[in-house]
Amino acid sequence: MFFVRSNEQSAFCCNCDYLLEVCGSRRRGYIESSGERIVLVIRRLYCQSCKRIHHELPDLLVPYKRYDRESIESVLEETGQAQVAADDSTISRWRRWFSELEQHIYGGLLAACHRLDKNFAESPDQLSGSLLQRIHHLVGATPGWLGRIVRILVTMNLWVQTRSAFLTG
Repeated sequence: MFFVRSNEQSAFCCNCDYLLEVCGSRRRGYIESSGERIVLVIRRLYCQSCKRIHHELPDLLVPYKRYDRESIESVLEETGQAQVAADDSTISRWRRWFSELEQHIYGGLLAACHRLDKNFAESPDQLSGSLLQRIHHLVGATPGWLGRIVRILVTMNLWVQTRSAFLTG
């Protein structure tokens, strides 16, 4: 079991930009590409302004995904087949998940660039290639690109929650 703590001095709510307070911790498991299961203890953070609880996820995780970011990234890359200890249906779900959110992700990244007044030599919309290649143009194609996307979109409160619950009555 590993305990996770951010290097940042203080965290702010992505909904209202209010200072968050630590209100506890919880266990969060994930599976590495080798198939090994790891358990982390992550902090729970409370916002007194909007009354929401946030979980401090490390960059190696993607919200609501049970495998590490590196495994998902390797599957989403267009080059070759990834060596991930996940079944075919899981890999298909990752690809479908990203394909369904790709346009939203790209738009959110463009909004972040606009908010930061980031100028490009050529407009990302003018680039040829797939949407993933244009996303790489914005966040880079080096390992960790999915983590950078998550961090930007969560910080701007643009991350789409895709978790679903099934209730029986």
